[in-house]
Amino acid sequence: MESTYILPGLLILVALFFIYSYNRLVSMHNMADKAYSNIDTLLQKRFDLVPNLVNTVKGYMEHERELLEAITRARTEWLNASTIEENAGADQTAEKAIKTLFAVAENYPDLKANQNFMMLQEELAGIENKIAYARQRYNRTVMALNTMVQRFPTNLIARLFNFGTRNYFAIESEQARSAPEINLRDGEKE
Repeated sequence: MESTYILPGLLILVALFFIYSYNRLVSMHNMADKAYSNIDTLLQKRFDLVPNLVNTVKGYMEHERELLEAITRARTEWLNASTIEENAGADQTAEKAIKTLFAVAENYPDLKANQNFMMLQEELAGIENKIAYARQRYNRTVMALNTMVQRFPTNLIARLFNFGTRNYFAIESEQARSAPEINLRDGEKE
C-alpha cells in the first residue's frame, strides 16, 4: 500500500520543483527588466539636464565647443541605443564628457559661481550616484538570473522556455575605464 503513494509523491515533488523553478526564472527575468528600466530612467534624467548644462556653460566656454559637442553626441547616442551594450557605451561617453566638463569648468571662476551651473552640477552628481547604484543592482540581478539559467536542473527548464542569459551593463574597453587627463593650467585635454 505504501509503494502506491511513492510514485505519485515523486511526481508531485517533480511538478512542484518544475513550477517553482519556472516561476523563479520568470521573477528573475522581470527583476532584470525592471533593473534595466531603472537605469534607463536615470539616464533619461541625466540627459534631460544636458541641454540646460550646455546652455549654461556656452557663454563661458566658447572655445570648449568640442567638449560641448561631445556631450551632445553622447546624448544622441543614448537616444539611438537599442541594446544594453549601446546604452552602456553612450552612458560611458556621457559620463566621461560631463566629468571633463566639470574639470575644465574649474578654469572659469565666473561659471563656478553661477547658481544655475552649481545647481546642475549638484543634481548631476546625485544622478551619477544613483546611476552607479542602479548599474550595480542590474548586474547583481543579471548574475543571479544567469546563474539560474546555467545551473542544473533549472537550465533544463530555462532551455525549454527560452530563458537566456543577459549581458551585464559594463564598460567596454580599458581606455574607457581610465579617467580623462586634464591640464588645469590651460583648460585643454591632454
